[in-house]
Amino acid sequence: MADEFMKGLAAFGGASLLWLVLAGWYRTSSFEGPQFTEAAPSDPGTFDAIAIMVMDGMFWFMILAPITFWVLIPAYKELTAAYRERNSN
Repeated sequence: MADEFMKGLAAFGGASLLWLVLAGWYRTSSFEGPQFTEAAPSDPGTFDAIAIMVMDGMFWFMILAPITFWVLIPAYKELTAAYRERNSN
């Protein structure tokens, strides 16, 4: 189970770092205003649009990867072990 924890932690750390960098660039207009929560630019160029899509993808990866590695995979392993134990008797 330790490897699932580390996978989830690494995915969370990497995705959150990339999201913070991109959100700092694209969703923060000044230090006095709201930071990381402003709307993305309305008419981005090609590479800006790609970066905004990556930023949104990293946000969801940052949320879903730890849930997958910390909850879903261990629950699946426990359920399959219980199922095998039940059927072996």
